[in-house]
Amino acid sequence: MPKKVLIVDDDRILLSLTEKKLKKYENNFTVLTAADGLQAVSLLKENHISLVATDLHMPRMDGFALLAHLSESYPDIPVIILTAYGSPTSKKNALEGGAAEYLEKPFVMEDLIQKIIASLAKESEGGILQTVPLEMFLQLVEMEQKTCTIRVTNKTSGLKGVLFFKNGELYDARVQDAKGLQSAYRILSWNKVALSIQDTCPVKIKRIPDNLQAILMDAMRLKDEAAETGNSTPESLPLPHTEHRQNPEPPLFHEVSPAAVIRSRLDKLEGEKKWLKEILHDDSWDDLTAEAIELGKFFNAGVLKSCYINTGGATDTIILPQDKTIVISVGRQCPHDQILQLLSE
Repeated sequence: MPKKVLIVDDDRILLSLTEKKLKKYENNFTVLTAADGLQAVSLLKENHISLVATDLHMPRMDGFALLAHLSESYPDIPVIILTAYGSPTSKKNALEGGAAEYLEKPFVMEDLIQKIIASLAKESEGGILQTVPLEMFLQLVEMEQKTCTIRVTNKTSGLKGVLFFKNGELYDARVQDAKGLQSAYRILSWNKVALSIQDTCPVKIKRIPDNLQAILMDAMRLKDEAAETGNSTPESLPLPHTEHRQNPEPPLFHEVSPAAVIRSRLDKLEGEKKWLKEILHDDSWDDLTAEAIELGKFFNAGVLKSCYINTGGATDTIILPQDKTIVISVGRQCPHDQILQLLSE
């Protein structure tokens, strides 16, 4: 089945030309197009995309915000940046933000094609397996303490999922735009699968707290229960004890807005990869922010836009009052004043 490549650009003439040029490669990959980041996000939810090539300057949602969203929600999808406003700074920001490649406009179409083919080839750089049982292969990954990204295709339905391993530990799983433990169970419920292995893992944070053996045992039980009840889709059965298996920490915030906008802003600051720890929703701060807002009104100090808290530990906390309070965890070496100014714009 051909892989899907998503081209994102507000220049409709360029989109049409690119689509026509890439049509002769439709045996290898098909092309989807979007006029801006918001359209791209919708297509990502509806399709299994293997690669995104995007412009940076677009209306509604620009390329930097889209790149941030991809980095958070689809870390396994490589991104090629296409821009007419190239500069050393924008290139540095894009590559540090997670882009795999960078092309300045006007570019030679063959250069884009070569980069697409090379990036898609990395999906299976560790090999393709058609007949090995998924459970057996994952146990080998654990025993060998392998770091890899495993793309799993359900041969029956055509649905695709991704498993992320680091040093033999299952860090995360993704099916479409759903992530975490439930997605892992869903993938492990598939009977006939094909595997492609990439020898890297882009995921940094472990979202699946359980050990692999416990997950495999539960998945096998789900399959047995499905067979006993005549249910051909074990993934539709209630998942085992997912409530107490979730990470007790608040989950990373994955909505496109405002988190993606915040991420794209912070990406512009020097050394962001080193000091930015996570962005999350945490309603435990609501009472404090409400009191601070009322104090600000009482003293005519203006609207509270952000609050920096020195915790005295290895990381500090930035609070952003929103409909849902956003909490940003940062290292002590971060540029405090620059962050607050940037987030208050």
